[in-house]
Amino acid sequence: MKASEIRSKWLAFFAEKGHHIEPSASLVPHNDPSLLWINAGMAPLKPYFDGRVIPDNPRIANSQKCIRTNDIENVGKTRRHHTFFEMLGNFSIGDYFKEEVITWAWEFLTDKKWIGFDPERLSVTVYPEDEEAFKLWNEKIGLPESRIIKLQDNFWDIGEGPCGPCTEIFYDRGEEYGHGAPEEELFPGGENERWLEVWNLVFSQFNHNKDGSYTPLPNKNIDTGAGLERFASILQNVDSNFDTDLFQPIIQKTAELAGVKYKEKAEYDVALKVIADHIRTVAFAVADGVLPSNEGRGYVIRRLLRRAVRYGKVLGLDKPFMFTLTGTVGDIMGAYYPEVVEKQAFIEKVIATEEEQFHKTLSDGLAILAEMSAEAKKQGQSVISGADAFKLYDTYGFPFDLTEDYAAEHGLSVDREGFDEAMKEQRERARKARHETESMKVQGGVLSDYTVKSEFVGYNDTVRDAKVLAIITDDQFADGIGEGQSAQVILDATPFYAESGGQVSDQGVLEGDTVRAKVEGLFKAPHGQHVHFVTVEAGELKVGDVVAAKVDASLRNDIVKNHTATHLLHKALKEVLGEHVNQAGSLVEPQRLRFDFSHFGSITQEELAEIERRVNEQVWKSIPVVIDLKPIDEAKAMGAMALFGEKYGDIVRVVQVGDYSIELCGGCHVDNTSRIGIFKLLGESGIGSGVRRIEAVTGRHAYEYLEGQLDLLKQASSLLKSNISDVPKRIEGLNQQLKELARENESLQGKLGAIEASQLTDKVKQVGEAQLLAAEVQAGGMDGLRSIADELKGKLPNAIIVLGAKVGEKVNFVVAVPQDLVKQGYHAGKLVKEVASVCGGGGGGRPDMAQAGGKDASKMAQALQRAEELVAQGV
Repeated sequence: MKASEIRSKWLAFFAEKGHHIEPSASLVPHNDPSLLWINAGMAPLKPYFDGRVIPDNPRIANSQKCIRTNDIENVGKTRRHHTFFEMLGNFSIGDYFKEEVITWAWEFLTDKKWIGFDPERLSVTVYPEDEEAFKLWNEKIGLPESRIIKLQDNFWDIGEGPCGPCTEIFYDRGEEYGHGAPEEELFPGGENERWLEVWNLVFSQFNHNKDGSYTPLPNKNIDTGAGLERFASILQNVDSNFDTDLFQPIIQKTAELAGVKYKEKAEYDVALKVIADHIRTVAFAVADGVLPSNEGRGYVIRRLLRRAVRYGKVLGLDKPFMFTLTGTVGDIMGAYYPEVVEKQAFIEKVIATEEEQFHKTLSDGLAILAEMSAEAKKQGQSVISGADAFKLYDTYGFPFDLTEDYAAEHGLSVDREGFDEAMKEQRERARKARHETESMKVQGGVLSDYTVKSEFVGYNDTVRDAKVLAIITDDQFADGIGEGQSAQVILDATPFYAESGGQVSDQGVLEGDTVRAKVEGLFKAPHGQHVHFVTVEAGELKVGDVVAAKVDASLRNDIVKNHTATHLLHKALKEVLGEHVNQAGSLVEPQRLRFDFSHFGSITQEELAEIERRVNEQVWKSIPVVIDLKPIDEAKAMGAMALFGEKYGDIVRVVQVGDYSIELCGGCHVDNTSRIGIFKLLGESGIGSGVRRIEAVTGRHAYEYLEGQLDLLKQASSLLKSNISDVPKRIEGLNQQLKELARENESLQGKLGAIEASQLTDKVKQVGEAQLLAAEVQAGGMDGLRSIADELKGKLPNAIIVLGAKVGEKVNFVVAVPQDLVKQGYHAGKLVKEVASVCGGGGGGRPDMAQAGGKDASKMAQALQRAEELVAQGV
């Protein structure tokens, strides 16, 4: 059975059981800083599990693309370690529970219509205290007790939030797979290859509370996960996941490129498997907008690409090749994941660029490694330090094993312990840098069960009479609140927009005959109602009151201008930079807009000017903005863009700006682009992982920004005593004058240096085996100090020169050592470092020339005396 058939059967089976088939989410988590990648089928569904959002259908099934990178070093060396994999899942959000899911799991696995496993080959594990699961397997399914193993580890718990026992289903691959495993591990759930876990059923029935206690969940959930690759390895009767049709076309294509054969040489097999795994990960990550970089997700992708390229060298592939495998990934996966086919050209370009850069980096790393080796030998050492090896690895992507090989060729070893320590420190820094954010919320709260409907009317109205349906304080329903009190309020209808899709919440007031309350923000309740954060300014607000809900029209007007402008900006970016640009987040507030998008490389000033011009062109054309509700398939057929991280139902809201822009969007917009007034970019920057950010303003805020810039220009023209139009020419003239003065100053410094140097030659003294000139001089700064030192080197070619100059309360030092004395062991860098430390400073440099700075100029004399002591010691 092909992997694609297994996936289709999974989804068809659960569709028959009334499940909504959830499309695979992006690998990049949406609004979840606790995760670097989507790493499990339930990860995108967390808001359903902890009750933040109530799904339309409580039964959900999916095939979710996932990335896990905690065991990268094992990839290619074991049967089943991958960085990219697909997790098949079925989920119940407060609907069915243990009996149904166990019964269905058995049906899917053993019925010949579906998977058709031999029932005699299946065993399970359960949590020891979960007697219900044990009885279901034993009494309902008919598994003998000998094939139901109780394991203490069978409890799924990630800290605060929903948790519970689980049951794992294992397939017996036969006695031949048990060789080599310890006797005590030969059981389902043990460390062996014979019993292969194919499915894990988690019974999410407890809340793990903040205080560490466990209480029953208000709504019990089911969360399951099965590995598509594992199913395929069994059903295709092959030795490992890499021998399935998910990997073999990539492996065979790579083998063909390298002129080798799979399963001919163990070393080659590892390389082929690593490459096959990593190209899948990289292709899918790039398709989801992650680009190689030096941080976060981008660093993971860069590391995987470089690791694959290094293994390519094992196969004799010394030129970029990974990019040519992208099409093969698309051939295998494109039917279910069209993004890897639709974005193939872009993915290939990103990978090829990164490969070329890494080949150059490897050459640079070899050159640096040669320098390190030469320096180690020069110092009489036989070991390259762990810190140096880690620098090569971290900065240049140079693998430790390559460093070891090179060192061995030159009669050196590498400090592995020091390297591992540096790696450990880096991981600790990365861990601390990660968001300390809860992965899940504790399920519950009064809003979880509040299902009374509330209508949002804010697309057309900004004022609406509304009835107060509920008031919540301290997670309890209340009858009313008085002056100065705050609460959450639900109305039967509201014009207030609740923060969503990057657009911030509206603000405004609720007014009645005897009450006035300020609306400071909103959020959406689990059942979709708009919940208002309200503070009563006068009177008393009670359940049942009818109030006038009034949105602050001025703020809303500014917001809608910015929101429509983001749509125009998105299109302009695609036109100027390329179709690969996709939204990666946004913020739409009254004062400004912020737009994050995927793009590799910097953006030129000319490109930014063109982007800005194109947006304004649409504003000046006065294009009507048309908003319709359409079936999602029809909207996509029209070319509507679906935005990053958003979930869409069967009917979607389509926002169309003429024939220029068409997007799916639930936000508020202007009715005509002319209302935007003007669009002005404030700045552009990179924010990591191949994501750029643009900030801009529109309307009155753009006018205020431009007025501020004009005021600055007027101030500049006043200071320059010129007309505004002459400011650039006047600045150019001043720059020319500064250059001439600098040249004149440099000439004078040289002359002063020569005079100063001529007065110092008689201060040379014999110190130990070397001549030394240690003196304080007058110099305008480090440049002047070096100039004097250069002059003295010509006059005193055999002397060590140590010069100090006061610069305010601080001090600069320069040390020069003749080459003959360098060969005797004197070192300018070490000498200047020790001298500067007397003045509370530091520095360093080459053995023949070095410089440093100090904080305390009052200790100049002691520092120069220290120089004499050090030279006497042969430093």
